[in-house]
Order: sequence, then structure tokens, then C-alpha cells
Amino acid sequence: MKNLFKALAGFQQEVPAIHQGTKGYGYTYSDLKTIFKVINPILKKHDLGFTQLIEGTNIKTIIFHSESGESIESITEIPQGITLKGMNTFQVNGSGITYYRRYSLSSALGLVTDVDSDADGTEVKKTDSEIAIEYNALIKTAKANLKACKDIDSLVTAWKALQSNQQSNKEVMALKDSLKEKLS
Repeated sequence: MKNLFKALAGFQQEVPAIHQGTKGYGYTYSDLKTIFKVINPILKKHDLGFTQLIEGTNIKTIIFHSESGESIESITEIPQGITLKGMNTFQVNGSGITYYRRYSLSSALGLVTDVDSDADGTEVKKTDSEIAIEYNALIKTAKANLKACKDIDSLVTAWKALQSNQQSNKEVMALKDSLKEKLS
């Protein structure tokens, strides 16, 4: 890890604060395009690179040293079931992915990309019945995804893709165990 950390330290000494002033919900920040435009040449100079993978409801950020192959990674869970005023489910999910990509990359590289005022956002609170309906839909989806598995490998993959609240549901766990026995 010596090469990676030395290169990362060099990068951090050189990279400026990146604050573009893109307006969000009452705050300003730098969007991914602006961040990439600033960091990519400096990453290249220090033989560093990154990738961000979506795994289920997580974003895995990997920072790597291209010469040595050394890498570090961070996994960030994208909260689910959030409602934002004026956005449909797909827009909320896309917004969450972009938001957490920006912040997980900024955290991993030690970047300053915004004015720290994120706590000013307003989450729309759901009623108990709305929460119950969404939870039941998640459980129904989890069961359907597991039942569609034709072999043990697809069962393992489907299980890993489930959210933690789906995996902890007793009915879903029982179904997984039953299918595991059947498919083995």
C-alpha cells in the first residue's frame, strides 16, 4: 500500500478545493462533471485512478494505483424508500446514486467539493400505511427474485442483491433456506 498512499498524499497536496456553485436544495456544490474535470489530470499525474460500481443498493468506490495495482475501497449504502418533493421514484433513485457517488469519491480522495450545509434538506415524512405498503412491496419483490433462481449460484447472487431489510425478513429467510436445500 506504500505506493498508493504516497501517490494519494501527492494528489491531495495538489488538488484544489472544488466548489463550482451548482445550486441544489438551498445549498451549492460541485457536480460530478466539474469534479472529474479537476481531478482526472491530477490523478493521472500521480498514477491514480478510480471506479465506482453499483452493487445492489450500495456504491463501491475503488481508488487504485495504476503502477503497483494497490487499491483501497469504500462501500456506501444508498438509503432506500426516500421521498423527495416533486420527484418520482426513478428520479429519487438517480439523485441518490449521483449524490452518493459524489460524496463517496470526495471522501475517498479527501476532496472539498461543497459548502457544508447538507443538513438543511427537508425529507418528506411518510405515513405508517405508506411505509407498510412499500415494505410489503419490497418483500414481495425479494420473494419473486428468489423464486426465479434456477441454481445455487443464481440464488447466492439474488440474495446478495437484496437490501438488508429484505434479508432480515423471516419469510424471505425461510424461502432462501428452502430454495438452498432444493437447489443444492
